[in-house]
Amino acid sequence: MQEHTLPCLELLEATPLILRGLMCELSAEDVRWSPAPGRPSIGDVLHQLCYAEGHRFREVLDAFAAGQNPEIGGAIAGAGAPPPESEFDPEDDFDHFEEQRETNLEFLRGLPAGFAARTGSHATAGPITAGNVLHQWAAHDLACIRQVAEVAALRKYLPGGGPLSL
Repeated sequence: MQEHTLPCLELLEATPLILRGLMCELSAEDVRWSPAPGRPSIGDVLHQLCYAEGHRFREVLDAFAAGQNPEIGGAIAGAGAPPPESEFDPEDDFDHFEEQRETNLEFLRGLPAGFAARTGSHATAGPITAGNVLHQWAAHDLACIRQVAEVAALRKYLPGGGPLSL
């Protein structure tokens, strides 16, 4: 393990590899499959992950980098909605997510010591720190990993278990 001055960087670095591993045996049809009406497909999760990566987490941390005590509005992980499903391709979204994540990690690695302690104000949560945002980002990654793992199991692996399926 590497030592970082910011919390959560190792998980943020690992997320793309974890997701690739979870999806390595899935077809395009598997990725678009939804377990039930109103439940997200893996493609939906990737689309939302890509959107949050580029349109929320980095924007919020940019505000912290620009100065002390920025005012942050809306949900950190999902303010606004990503474009409708008809406008995305899961493979392209994931490729774009990986590119964004690498760019964001380079940005995070270049931040000064003490950055996580910078304070800001959230419209509904009140006082927050850049470290709080990093922890929320890691929790969001874990939630997406959990969703992808659950849908992959339901679609690909549990049916193949036949009488042994849970």
